[in-house]
Amino acid sequence: MRSFMLLLFTSLFALSAHAEQKQIERGYEVHFNAFNSSFVTPEVATANGIVRSKVRALVNVAVFKLEKSGDKTAVRASIKGEASNLLQQIQSIEFSPIIEGDAIYYIGGFRFSEEERMTIELEVTPDPNQAPIKVKFNQTFYTE
Repeated sequence: MRSFMLLLFTSLFALSAHAEQKQIERGYEVHFNAFNSSFVTPEVATANGIVRSKVRALVNVAVFKLEKSGDKTAVRASIKGEASNLLQQIQSIEFSPIIEGDAIYYIGGFRFSEEERMTIELEVTPDPNQAPIKVKFNQTFYTE
């Protein structure tokens, strides 16, 4: 499983134009990024139930509680999401947790066409007693 973590970090550095982003709200830090699923090795994909394809993107989300001490603690959250293209065709994104020691990630996927600009909207709920943290970003995806 550590190979999955290494792959995600490698993907982040390789895609500097689409580097990991974060949003801080209500004492939580939400990290998110999206990349082509073909960047995931076949072994890692099989181990984590990920579908690899040149026309499938993955969205990676991690949520941290910001402590008063300045530390960050990975926390579980409910993640809902959707991806839409310029024609407003909407795909729901189903997220699955990946837990490796103290690290918690949520991975979800959707399909895209060559050079397609997608709007990804997420509702991240780390505390069921609070409203979701809304995250929205745009990214263009390529099949190669």
